Amino acid sequence: MRKLKNEELDRLTLETFKSATKTKLVVILDNVRSLHNIGSVFRTADAFLIEKIYLCGITAKPPHKDIRKTALGATESVAWQYVEHTSDVVKQLKKEGYQNIAIEQATKAIMLNEFEIKKDEKYALIFGNEVKGVDQEVVNTCDEVIEIPQYGTKHSLNISVCAGVVIWNFWSKLNP
Repeated sequence: MRKLKNEELDRLTLETFKSATKTKLVVILDNVRSLHNIGSVFRTADAFLIEKIYLCGITAKPPHKDIRKTALGATESVAWQYVEHTSDVVKQLKKEGYQNIAIEQATKAIMLNEFEIKKDEKYALIFGNEVKGVDQEVVNTCDEVIEIPQYGTKHSLNISVCAGVVIWNFWSKLNP
């Protein structure tokens, strides 16, 4: 066994990425304050061919050196848009046929491993602020709330880790 060289990884070019069929997922960042978390979510979105990222509220926008440092160019490949109010994006995506899902700990939340992902659905995954989570007003407008099961003492994951877990789960079920 040997590690692969970069030229053996069969990476898409920027042009090929932009024209590739995307996973029926969009990501919404609701008031995410850490520039490194934002950049990390861009990288994850690139890895799994996510349609678009919506940056809302206080979430910073590219170009920014601290986002770029973590994103490693993914801000150029992944489509993104800034919208001031997260609830506006959720309402618009609902009109476009997306199922809006807050990733949050809440009453009546469905555990990620128990959520049934349907291949014919389009999904918008909403990730919230590092301290306050997804704003309650946004949760109120969502179709579902999903929680990642956790068994330790902290019961919270960094938003970039949370996004990686949830996006991978959805991608693996939408793209077998």
